[in-house]
Amino acid sequence: MNRRTFLGTSLAAGASFGILGAQKRDRYRTALFGAGWWGMNILREAIQTRRCTVVALCDVDENHLKPALEEVEKLTGDRPRAYKDFRELLAKEPLDIAIVATPDHWHALITIAAIEKGAHVYVEKPISHTILEGRAMVNAARANKRVVQVGTHRRVSPHCISAMKFLKEGRAGKIGMVRAFVHTARPLRDPEPDSDPPPGLDWDLWCGPAPKRPFNKAIHPRGFRNFLEYANGTLGDWGIHWFDQILWWTEERWPKRVYSRGARHIFRDNTNAPDTQIAVYEFETFTAVWEHRWYAGNNAENTAIGCYFYGTEGTLHLGWLDGWTFYPLKKGEPVIHEEPKLHTKDAHNIPELFEDFLNAIETGRQPVCDIEIGHRATTVALLGMLSYRLGRSIEWDGLRERVPGDAEANKLLRRAYRPPWKYPEV
Repeated sequence: MNRRTFLGTSLAAGASFGILGAQKRDRYRTALFGAGWWGMNILREAIQTRRCTVVALCDVDENHLKPALEEVEKLTGDRPRAYKDFRELLAKEPLDIAIVATPDHWHALITIAAIEKGAHVYVEKPISHTILEGRAMVNAARANKRVVQVGTHRRVSPHCISAMKFLKEGRAGKIGMVRAFVHTARPLRDPEPDSDPPPGLDWDLWCGPAPKRPFNKAIHPRGFRNFLEYANGTLGDWGIHWFDQILWWTEERWPKRVYSRGARHIFRDNTNAPDTQIAVYEFETFTAVWEHRWYAGNNAENTAIGCYFYGTEGTLHLGWLDGWTFYPLKKGEPVIHEEPKLHTKDAHNIPELFEDFLNAIETGRQPVCDIEIGHRATTVALLGMLSYRLGRSIEWDGLRERVPGDAEANKLLRRAYRPPWKYPEV
């Protein structure tokens, strides 16, 4: 399946579209915010389209920024301008596209600032650290008529598209329960002592609006997701992918009740996210269950990641590297399986998602992973973390995005920013 055929297939299975104000250019002035591992994965695909001119890179860590600049120059023949502070970049560089691939706690402020400067945005998931940041991002995109694509690339994965078709056609029967899970086997480590930041890293700016902990190399690079000051653990990281698949399948937009418990049963290192967690989401017509653990990843279970959709005609497992498999209820009926079609480096479908992003800009429609879609999936994950923090269940009014009659819970829909940063009010 070539990319254009694949794109057409994904769009046919995608969300409803709305006019946002079309924009067509031969080349889009593009900047990357967050020049680490995943940010460069996205930028390489933007370069590969031959429709993006990389004018600037921004990162608070020169140890990421310098090799990224060198790679872009090697790939394009041009050397982008380098910035440490996103505000300076946005003040100096007229942009068509901003790619936001920073740690989670920076997504909202940079995305909103870029939108308000006129850029369309490709932002990584989860879109926000708190729920009301996400709502501010949606409001900014709509008010400024900008396309904002969220990096939930499974929305354009061929096996996910065909699994959704299978489920929506009712071939698994009526679904009463979905179980989403991530089971890994992380190495046990001793606590890492705090230290001075490495040369070239502006640690104060890295922390930004979040609490400023002493630097620890367990946090940066790539360890931040398991520190709750900067992310929301495995539920915030992996959960959004699988909740997005669940919301794609159902016509319901949010759960009505959530309960989550978690603990640190095994790990005694510097991280503070739960190594074991369950969450139960009650929707109107089905129940969704999340579970993760950082240990005991083994061959005792069929797979380590994905969703099981339990229906009256059988069970469908929707996975990642293992595609999807339907196990029929009736004896004698064949098991149905589809292999994934993923790009070899880091097993993703970013090229298709980025092409959809450009097409949305040019045609004025909403992208497949529109910011509202990303906000809803992120919200489901963050509701689980909200219940975990409270230690009790919560009700959810998704229309008003409030926990009815619960001041303690509603206070946690946002958080205080570290001065001088201001929580987004859009």
